[in-house]
Amino acid sequence: MSKIANAFKDDTAFIAFLTAGDPTIDKTVEFILAMEEAGCDLVEIGIPFSDPMAEGVVIQDANVRALKHNTTTDDVFDIVRRVREKSDIPLVFLTYINPVFFYGYEKFFKRCAELGVDGIITPDVPFEEKGEIRDIARENGVDVISLIAPTSKQRIQMIANDATGFIYVVSSLGVTGMRSEIKTDLNAILSDIREVTDLPLAVGFGINTPEQASQIGKIADGVIVGSAIVKIIEKYGEDATEHISEYVSSMKKAANE
Repeated sequence: MSKIANAFKDDTAFIAFLTAGDPTIDKTVEFILAMEEAGCDLVEIGIPFSDPMAEGVVIQDANVRALKHNTTTDDVFDIVRRVREKSDIPLVFLTYINPVFFYGYEKFFKRCAELGVDGIITPDVPFEEKGEIRDIARENGVDVISLIAPTSKQRIQMIANDATGFIYVVSSLGVTGMRSEIKTDLNAILSDIREVTDLPLAVGFGINTPEQASQIGKIADGVIVGSAIVKIIEKYGEDATEHISEYVSSMKKAANE
């Protein structure tokens, strides 16, 4: 069983996102390990980028903070190396294709394989262009995680047939960010996807309260939270560890109620 599949094997997986280098490299390592201890099953690590088009203002600002500290892709790989010294938690990069392209596809995915990066999410790469990285990623044991949005209904089978790892189901139209209400008919979307794949389905975009985590946890295989965690980091900076742990613990519990 792959590490990604292992994250979903027992109960509803809680998946957390943070931006590498915000507020520092050392603290990113500390936060990841603290989130695992608090019950997180898989961590998405954002590679800082100057134009994160799918992100709302909270994660945009985190990218700006990390880039101001000159956080590089090599720094992000170093974060993975240091986490791997203490943990086997599944790790997935969330990045835009530009940093991967300029690093060099072969060099990038070889480094992922060496350090134990399990998957990659590239929100700006449409399904039709996924082949640009799919084969080289798979050769290095890295799952290219597919996204299915509320507008993807006519493309669900095509996307799902090519998916590996898990499927990231986008809960709402627009960019990332905390939402007071999820209005999409997720039951219908999840049902349509399950007709064509047995892969785990994790829902993200907008989830930030235990009530939302509980609702999503009843119908999905995983709950993804990003902006709310990044907001805690923004508020508390280097003192965020305890606050992140408490939040992750409460959300993991809620997702499985």
